This record gives sequence, C-alpha cells and structure tokens, in this order.
Amino acid sequence: MSGEGTPDDAHDPARGERIAKWLARAGVASRRDAEALIAQGVVTLNGAVVQTPATFVAEGDAVLVRGQRVGAAEVTRLFRYHKPDGLVTTHKDPQGRPTVFERLPAGLPRLVSVGRLDLTSEGLLLLTNDGALARRLELPSNGWSRRYRVRVHGKVHEGALAWLARGITVEGVKYGPITAGLDSRQGTNAWLTVTLQEGRNREIRRVMEHLGLHVTRLIRVAYGPFQLGTLPPGAVEEVNARTLRDELGVTTAKPRIQRGVEREPLPPAEPEPPRKRAPRARRAGDPHRTPWGAKPRTE
Repeated sequence: MSGEGTPDDAHDPARGERIAKWLARAGVASRRDAEALIAQGVVTLNGAVVQTPATFVAEGDAVLVRGQRVGAAEVTRLFRYHKPDGLVTTHKDPQGRPTVFERLPAGLPRLVSVGRLDLTSEGLLLLTNDGALARRLELPSNGWSRRYRVRVHGKVHEGALAWLARGITVEGVKYGPITAGLDSRQGTNAWLTVTLQEGRNREIRRVMEHLGLHVTRLIRVAYGPFQLGTLPPGAVEEVNARTLRDELGVTTAKPRIQRGVEREPLPPAEPEPPRKRAPRARRAGDPHRTPWGAKPRTE
C-alpha cells in the first residue's frame, strides 16, 4: 500500500519509493520537474490527487499524470546523441522552434537530456529514460569535465586564457576554474579547446565575450567519460550495459547467480575410462625393436 511519509522513513523499502523519484525513474521528468507536476495537482495515485512529494508508491499502485497511466520504471538506458545546430533541448518550445526530441529516430523510449545545449550549440548530448540518473549526472559534485571545441572571432591572448584557470567573475556571476588552450589561429578566427566542470547557462559564451571574443561555433566533444567521437550530426547511439555498470554503477540486468541463493548441485562427474598403457620400447640395437604404432616384425 502507498501512503504519506516523512524524511525519516524516506528510504524504508517497506513503504515503497517516493513518488517524485519513481516518476523520474519512469522517465516522466526529472525529480525536480516531477515535484512541480505534483504541485500542479496533475498527478494521481490510486485515484486520489497526490498532495505532497512525500507520498510513496508501492508495487501495484496506479499512477496517472494528466490522466495518462504511467508504467513501472523501465531498465535504465543511456544514449549518446550528436545534437545539430538549430535545435532546442526541450520537449516543447513556446516559440515553435524544432526540438531535439522531435528529431530523434523512431522507436526510442521517452527520454530526458542530461543537461542542455544552447540553440546554436552542437555536439554530445546524453539522453536517458531515467530522470533520476539524468539529475545525478548533472551534479558538479561528480567532478566530471565537459570539453568543448570553440571557434572564436577576435584577438586571442593566451595569457588571458591561462588566467581563467583561477576562476572568473562576469557581471556578478562567479565561474569556477576553466581550462582553455589555443589550438589554431587563422587571421581573426581561432579554435580553442575549453574544459569546465560546472557548465552554467551560456557560460563559455559569456566568459569569452568578457575577454573580447565572439563565439561563432561551439561543439561539445566530451561529457565525463563519454566522447562524441565520430558520431555524425543527428545520430544517436546507445551506451552498452557494461559501460553503464563500470562508469555509473548502473546494473541493467540481474546477475545470473544471485547472492544468498544456493546454486543447484552439479551432477556427479562420470569416471574417466582407464587409459591404455603404451607398449614399452625395446632396447636400442634390438633388431626386433617396434616403432610406436607399428606391428612387430616377423621372421
């Protein structure tokens, strides 16, 4: 049965799982957005409107969002997607601009993005059907770096780029350490490699503008251990189960042998047949010496 709980019993397995987390794992929305849906009064549990995120969902409970039944949480899946220029990273855009999720190939589950990329930004975007996982991967406490290839217009001062490693404050907003290096320069255009951990809204563009540089192209090439690689624009590729386990600690399948479960005893092994002893060789110089596998010579 489901019911109301307090923070003290939030992790009591007998009570089930908090509904915001349950909705996030079901791929409906991030946990924060799920809490907003609850506040709007559009989430029901077993026919009753959910009043608080402290509500628990147990196995067999019926959860509806805006009148549509939400299925149980699926196996966690993660995808690499090469976002092209000109798409917004939302499910719906008030301005009617095309979205990432409208352009995804058919047959994929409902997905949410891990972080966002601006309309004109390109490159690696992680997508998952597990909203709770998306939120966890966005946290700066993971220590994951985001690496970008950035084309800028203007005069690049390498000393100013090196200074970014100390952190910088732009218009009252304090940004953490940024590693930026000059890769190539042609006239007033240059390519930089920029690495940061926080990834705040339009952080690179604002910092570069503060240095007198205008960003003309921005491509994310890595997010933590995940790389864009040779994935073409608009393509999506699923991260395999082994990588999910090794990099994220996410188990997508039950082990073949579970802890605490005794294995079925193996049948007794059949005894091996006795080996035939090979004939002993005759002494050297004996005219009747028999080679291995040959028949004795008769007079």
